Amino acid sequence: QVQLLESGGGLVQPGGSLRLSCVVTGRASSGLTMAWFRQPPGKDREFVAAVKRSSNMSSYKNSLKGRFTVSRDNAKNTLYLQMNSLESEDTAAYYCAATTGSLITSSLAVDQWYDYWGQGTQVTVSS
Repeated sequence: QVQLLESGGGLVQPGGSLRLSCVVTGRASSGLTMAWFRQPPGKDREFVAAVKRSSNMSSYKNSLKGRFTVSRDNAKNTLYLQMNSLESEDTAAYYCAATTGSLITSSLAVDQWYDYWGQGTQVTVSS
């Protein structure tokens, strides 16, 4: 059984940085396509970034390109999300997701294709 455990959230001032981590247990992360989603207060869950299992190709929500970077360390079974120049609009619960499927690029942002989800970690950007 695949389990995902996020960490690294917290309170940060606008312009600050955070790095989120998602540790995978129950399966080697190298065999997973993995992603980050987020859910701002009162809004629907939205795609943030993803990385394919086979090619390590990454994909991002367009408006986050340049500020957020997704990466993985398969030796540590961990997915990361480096978030820089944080804005109040980035305030949300951030979720790690994974699937054993090999998703095409256009499907990476669709949450229904992911089979496993973490419990989430809260990021609050406020002065």
